Amino acid sequence: MADIHQHDVIIIGAGMSGLRAAQLLSERYDVCVLEARDRVGGRALSHTFENGDSVDVGGQWVGPGQDRLYALIEAMGMTTYPLWDTGDRLILSRDRLSTYRGTIPKLAPHILLNIHWMMTRFDAMAAQIDPAQPWAHPRAQEWDSQTVAEWMRKHALSRRAFEIFAVGIGAVFAAEPHDVSLLHALFYARAGTSLDNLVSTTGGAQQDRVHGDMAGLATRIADGLGERIRLNEPVRLIDWSKGLRVETDRAIHHARRGIMAIPPSQAMRIRYAPDLPAGRAGLWLRMPPGACIKCIAQYEAPFWREEGLAGQAVGPELTVRVTFDNTEEGKTAGQLLGFIEGNEARKWSGRDSEERKAAVLRAFSAYFNEKALHPIDYVDHDWTAEPFSRGCYAALMGPGVWTAYGEHLRQPLGSLHMAGTETATSYFGYYEGALDAAERAVAEVSRALEAG
Repeated sequence: MADIHQHDVIIIGAGMSGLRAAQLLSERYDVCVLEARDRVGGRALSHTFENGDSVDVGGQWVGPGQDRLYALIEAMGMTTYPLWDTGDRLILSRDRLSTYRGTIPKLAPHILLNIHWMMTRFDAMAAQIDPAQPWAHPRAQEWDSQTVAEWMRKHALSRRAFEIFAVGIGAVFAAEPHDVSLLHALFYARAGTSLDNLVSTTGGAQQDRVHGDMAGLATRIADGLGERIRLNEPVRLIDWSKGLRVETDRAIHHARRGIMAIPPSQAMRIRYAPDLPAGRAGLWLRMPPGACIKCIAQYEAPFWREEGLAGQAVGPELTVRVTFDNTEEGKTAGQLLGFIEGNEARKWSGRDSEERKAAVLRAFSAYFNEKALHPIDYVDHDWTAEPFSRGCYAALMGPGVWTAYGEHLRQPLGSLHMAGTETATSYFGYYEGALDAAERAVAEVSRALEAG
């Protein structure tokens, strides 16, 4: 017979949102966190190289405006440092390598003007969106009936402009422009201040990193929660008909309230009694995750800096379309970080690891010369193959989803409340969004418990 436990609150998922919710609620209530994996952190995960240096192979950045995350990092006794952003950036386009400064690559003047106009126009539209209810905008139906790719085809005056803008979309969503509703992209940009902010380094969303890694931050929060967290305990059934009854392979848990803090695609793997309402099921079924493989090559030193390069590169035609200098401040060894995203990630997922590594290093060498072919260590992580993520950075919404199902996103399911970065109104898809969603869900649960 399965063990039976009684709690005030059950939290499903020990990612950043679930951990933060548990941290806040545990001050007053009996809290249990159920985590399917053998670790905490969710989409925060670190790797240790042979020389002892560690690196985030999951989400890693924090930038201005992400006040909750900065405050939590400080409260947990950790510090941040800036991403290396000194020197020239590179663009490889049609076998021609050139340098540039700023966010937008150096291209022919008419292409630059077109891309700048597209960015300005996109952010002006995004600024009109209410992140709490994107479907309420007067043009919501129009914008939600088309993909980002359709909007780009109307506004990009050349193939080059389209390709460069597509690199930015891929970097933000880990998806192709045709995967994403225009309304969702506008909402996403508005939730993160602007598209320009989300693709920027200094002064933007990629400004800072954490000494000890984001995964280390999750571990520190978990250490404070102790035995409240139960690992290797995936939820199989949620009975939300009266109170909350949660079944796992190891136990049955009862609670007065609960918080769902896992991605929609994973929430759909759970059975529900009664069945999910049609609106909720329709929404979650239409929120697949993006596709990304994160790749880091470690070198004896960041050799590109000697050549006056920032380590940031763009190449629309390569396997790795964007790179960053990922070297930790105070460390000797250098790191180049690259992302395989969207269709390329789907193509390379499941392929031989050495073949994939070779393709990544070829891309790095195309940007930074043959020295990039000879790292002292290498790691990549295929998030599409993670059993309890199946993708990242966050869930996507295609055409029609926001306007047909958006109102269900944050609504409680009986006594089960919704958290996770996919329910955030601020920085949806980011750790800041995970914390935003946790605070809202905690407030809802606290009010319900106090009301009896």
